[in-house]
Amino acid sequence: MIDRQTWVGGLYRAAFALGLAASAHAEAPRPSTFSIVAADPATGEVGVAVASRFFAVGSVVPFAKAGVGAVATQASANTTYGPGALELLANGASPAEALAILTRADADPKSRQAGVVAANGASATYTGPGCNAWAGGRSGTGYAVQGNILTGEPVVVAMERALLESAGKNLAERLYAALAAGDAAGGDSRGKQSAVLMVSRAGGGYGAFDDRAIDIRVDDHTEPIIELGRLMGLALVNDLWNRGWAAFLKGERGEDLKWQEATLAKAEAIRAEVLPEVLYDVAVIRLANGDKPGARAALDRALVLNPKLAKQAAGDSDLAGLRERAP
Repeated sequence: MIDRQTWVGGLYRAAFALGLAASAHAEAPRPSTFSIVAADPATGEVGVAVASRFFAVGSVVPFAKAGVGAVATQASANTTYGPGALELLANGASPAEALAILTRADADPKSRQAGVVAANGASATYTGPGCNAWAGGRSGTGYAVQGNILTGEPVVVAMERALLESAGKNLAERLYAALAAGDAAGGDSRGKQSAVLMVSRAGGGYGAFDDRAIDIRVDDHTEPIIELGRLMGLALVNDLWNRGWAAFLKGERGEDLKWQEATLAKAEAIRAEVLPEVLYDVAVIRLANGDKPGARAALDRALVLNPKLAKQAAGDSDLAGLRERAP
C-alpha cells in the first residue's frame, strides 16, 4: 500500500506535469475581489460567487465541477489553480492539501489568493503575504470566503454570516446572499464592475448533458450585484425548467410535471419575462400527463402573452392532442 507521504508527493509531481507552475511575467491587472465557494452535500451542488472592480471577473476566478468541488482563484490570479485544484480533489486530495500542492508548485505564491471547497464540505482558503490589504479569508464546513483590496475584514465576516444564516435555502440563493452581504459591508475598496454566480450539479445543465445548473455573469455594470440578483431569478426559473424538461425527455411522467409546475410558480412569482415560453412547455407536459384541459388553458395563456408562439404551436407534434380535428 502506498503511504500518504508518497501519495501526496505524487500529486505534487503531477502538478508540475500538468503545467501548473507559473513562470515569471510582467504584472497584469489583478482580479482583486471578494468571493465565496460553497458545497451542499445534501443536494450534490457546488458553487462559486464572485464580485470585483475588474472587467468580466467570471472569465478568470470561478471553477466548479459537480461531485468534485469549487474553486476561486484571485488576486494576482493563477488560473491553473482552478483545473489543478479540481483535478487534485478528484484524485483524493483535501482542499488544504490541494492548495499546499499548488502554492508549492507556483513561482509566485505570495501574490495568490484562493478558496477551495470539496463536494463533501471540506474547505480551505489561502491568502499570500503579497496580496494587497485588506486581504484574508474565513472557512468552515461547506464554505470558504476570501477577498483582497477590500474595505476591511467586515466584508468576509458579513459574507460568512449571510451564508450560515441562509441555511435551508438553495445553494444559489445562499451564495447570492453572501455576495450581497459582502457588497453591503463595503466590498472591493476600488468600487464595482462585475460579478458571477455558478452552481454545478450532476445532470443540472440543459438536457442533463452537463453539470452547469446555473452560470450567470455580469461583466460590466454600475451595480453588478443588483443585476446579478435579477439574472439569478431568471436562472432559478431556468434551472427548474431544465429539471422538468430533462424528465420529460426521459419519459418520467409525474416527475416532469412536478418540476414544470414548480417552474411556472417561480416564473409567476418573479414576473419573469419568459412566462409565455414557460406556459407553452407547461402545456406540453400537462398534455403528456393526461391533463388536456390544463394543457389547453396553459397554451391559451401563452398565446395571449406572446402571439408569436402560435406558429410554433401549429406544427408542434407535442401539442397535436390539442389541435382540433376535422369532423
